Amino acid sequence: MTDRFINHIKYARRLSANTLKAYQNDLSQFCSYLIINYDIQDVAQANHQNIRSWLVYLIDNSISPKSINRKITTLKSFYKYLLRENVIQENPMLKVISPKSPKLLPSFIKETDMDQLNASIDFGTDFTGIRDKLILETFYSTGIRLSELINLKIQDVELSNRTIKVLGKRSKERIVPITPSLSLSINQYLKMRRLIITENELEDSPNLFITKTGKQTYPKLVYRIVTKYLAYVSKNPKKNPHTLRHSFATSMLNHGADLNAVKEILGHSSLAATQIYTHNTIEKLKKIYKQAHPRA
Repeated sequence: MTDRFINHIKYARRLSANTLKAYQNDLSQFCSYLIINYDIQDVAQANHQNIRSWLVYLIDNSISPKSINRKITTLKSFYKYLLRENVIQENPMLKVISPKSPKLLPSFIKETDMDQLNASIDFGTDFTGIRDKLILETFYSTGIRLSELINLKIQDVELSNRTIKVLGKRSKERIVPITPSLSLSINQYLKMRRLIITENELEDSPNLFITKTGKQTYPKLVYRIVTKYLAYVSKNPKKNPHTLRHSFATSMLNHGADLNAVKEILGHSSLAATQIYTHNTIEKLKKIYKQAHPRA
């Protein structure tokens, strides 16, 4: 039944591979819990008390409220599906309340640190150095996600009008503008990219970012590149591609960008997801006010 559900949401809702994997893991964990603790082999037979018991178990094992809420979301979708399919007559999730998650401000890299990265870090002039620098610049200049960067195709880049076409969550396409500086960096990288493909007689890939062997870059490689170079300039404990996405949004709003424009560039489905970045902007304004106002 869980496999049928995963196939259903895969094609009906067009969820990302990472989201599908999270749903599978959540359901697998819940099924194991039911078998071990209640000897329930069929997940459709679980009631709201079984589900509440699992949530208490997760809380007792220090699972974060955010992760628990995601698991609740998985179960809500799953049992709605079972209800529609007439597998169950009553939805047990109607009697389950989600725990409140603390609102955490997005972690970001300071603009001064990013300026230092561009000014003082030597990436080298070989293919790897030019590619690594471009990866960091692309994240910080566009705010795209890790999966979106990895799946960028050469044909998605329009240097003439300085835009890139990004395939986001649920296969939604959006056009993201790029700066003149990023456009120049991409052009330089493309020249080096063609050179290594030709010199090493490699099979070319449609993907923009590739490895030295001509293959598509992969998440662990990009993650290592980002964490390596951010460690040179920032003391922020969070140094990953998503931190650069947060940094882009925060920087845009700090410089007066319209919230709706930032929402569209980031590919958020609702304004609420973008509004969290305004908190960082407000905190910055408060700090400036306290420093500048004589009675602050």
